[in-house]
Amino acid sequence: MRPDADIILTHLRNVADERAKRDAEPALALKVRALKIYQQRRFSKTYADILESERYGRAARFFLEELYGPRDFADRDTQFARVVPALVRLFPRETVVTVSTLAELHALSEALDTATASHLLSEEVGPVDYARAWQATGRAADRARQIALTLSIGESLDELTRNSLLRHTLRMMRAPARAAGLAELQEFLETGFDAFKAIKGARTFLDTINARERLLARVLFEAPLDGSGHLGDTALGQLP
Repeated sequence: MRPDADIILTHLRNVADERAKRDAEPALALKVRALKIYQQRRFSKTYADILESERYGRAARFFLEELYGPRDFADRDTQFARVVPALVRLFPRETVVTVSTLAELHALSEALDTATASHLLSEEVGPVDYARAWQATGRAADRARQIALTLSIGESLDELTRNSLLRHTLRMMRAPARAAGLAELQEFLETGFDAFKAIKGARTFLDTINARERLLARVLFEAPLDGSGHLGDTALGQLP
């Protein structure tokens, strides 16, 4: 098996391990879902202006729905794991690298969500609950890596749009991808490609995400939590 396939499968196994932990603890599973819903709300607040932008709104919604939402990707991941060798063989090298990055981000995000949710006291998630769980989890290096991987996916999609033949190649891949059980992955790639193609240059968009996500991470790690459970004004301004 090619190294690319081994790497992708390792990430998918890590995702499966996180799901197994939650399946063994139903209360934890509920907290993880509540956390994911809250994080999607947070993204919607942080990027409210961009989501409403005619130029960047489509790409922002792609991130919101594919990378930040509570959607359950279990079926997709199971199908995905079965056909990774076919993926590596069928898809162009550039798209395989993008998918490998996506798999790594998926595994890291799931691990961080499990760890963070384990520090929630209940399924009710508000700003103070989120900040407390964030600080209790720590793992600043992993948070930075999560941002870097998110940006890498955006940069890869932006770069792919510069290849005039790739959109045609992706379109030609629909039938073989469906036959190989890769229809959802195909849809992800086409949706992402079209979203970034519409931007006509994603540097400003990605720089904005980088700046806002790093600011949020710093604010959450530094947020003072006083005895009454109040957050500082700066932290409160970042969270729904």
